[in-house]
Amino acid sequence: MKFIDEARIEVIAGDGGAGSASMRREKFIEFGGPDGGDGGRGGSVYAVADRNINTLIDYRYAKTHTAKNGEPGRGADCYGRAGVDIELRMPVGTIISDFETGDLIADLTTHGERLCLAEGGVGGWGNIHFKSSTNRAPRQKTNGKPGDRRKLKLELKVLADVGLLGMPNAGKSTLITAVSNARPKIADYPFTTLHPNLGVVRIGQERSFVIADIPGLIEGAAEGAGLGHRFLRHLQRTGVLLHMVDLAPFDEGVDNVADAKAIVNELHKYDEALAEKPRWLVLNKIDMIPEDERAAKVKDFIKRFKWKGPVFEISALTGLGCEKLCYALQDYLDSVRREHDAAEERAIDPRYQGNDDERARKVMDAED
Repeated sequence: MKFIDEARIEVIAGDGGAGSASMRREKFIEFGGPDGGDGGRGGSVYAVADRNINTLIDYRYAKTHTAKNGEPGRGADCYGRAGVDIELRMPVGTIISDFETGDLIADLTTHGERLCLAEGGVGGWGNIHFKSSTNRAPRQKTNGKPGDRRKLKLELKVLADVGLLGMPNAGKSTLITAVSNARPKIADYPFTTLHPNLGVVRIGQERSFVIADIPGLIEGAAEGAGLGHRFLRHLQRTGVLLHMVDLAPFDEGVDNVADAKAIVNELHKYDEALAEKPRWLVLNKIDMIPEDERAAKVKDFIKRFKWKGPVFEISALTGLGCEKLCYALQDYLDSVRREHDAAEERAIDPRYQGNDDERARKVMDAED
């Protein structure tokens, strides 16, 4: 299935039905009075996050989504039927914004999350609402209100814990194949990966994380060069980035340090928040370097790259070092989740509300 991560659609809610101006007419009842019912409410358009969908391809071709209008009211106090609501199921991670103003409308991050995109119009009033002691035979009625009509932009940002970035042929697809159940295309030429791939890495029976692979980046990607610029957004939700470097390129004239620095520059150009994310250095293809030369080559690269963060030496092809990398990632992600849960608990715990003195007193009282 083709991967689509952008779409533009128009949603049109149903109009409310018109009210009825009817009079009750029955045998032996000379003055029946008004009995016109209200019009039905127009159908609304809702967006629903669905974890079973992973692309916006349904909205690339079906661009207009219209809900049904409400039915008009009728006599005998009959109210019009409401228009049927429609639900647009979208992948978890979809960002919905107004196409004309660019304002953010919703960010669907939870399975089952439901949001109204266009509200149906209210039905009109029948003449039963206008009767009074001085107006016993009203002929007034109101028309239904029109439904909302909006042009929207849909943008998908995949939800992953770990994101892979690097130059083409750095071994990202090989790594995600080695450690997860994902099976992306792998070949010996650049830009084999044409769309993001997600894989689940399982550490034991109850521990796992999601890893994302995007097309390789080249210099100028932030301005549109290559393919990776279109998918950099998918790294914005990740918790940690793995910067993969080919430590043994086939072309001896390639300067992998310059390439690695170019990747970092592209991150800063695209989004400073993305560039500030935790980033680990992964030196791949270590198996292609003689064992007695590996330490010196790794040390030389780190020195020239001026890297001070975590470093992992792996071979995605043979699996060397991959297990150590996965366990380290899982431990790091677990610690981040624990800190996040603790922060949320402190935010709702009344003992931590107020200024420093008040918080200290509340904690002491609770302990007593």
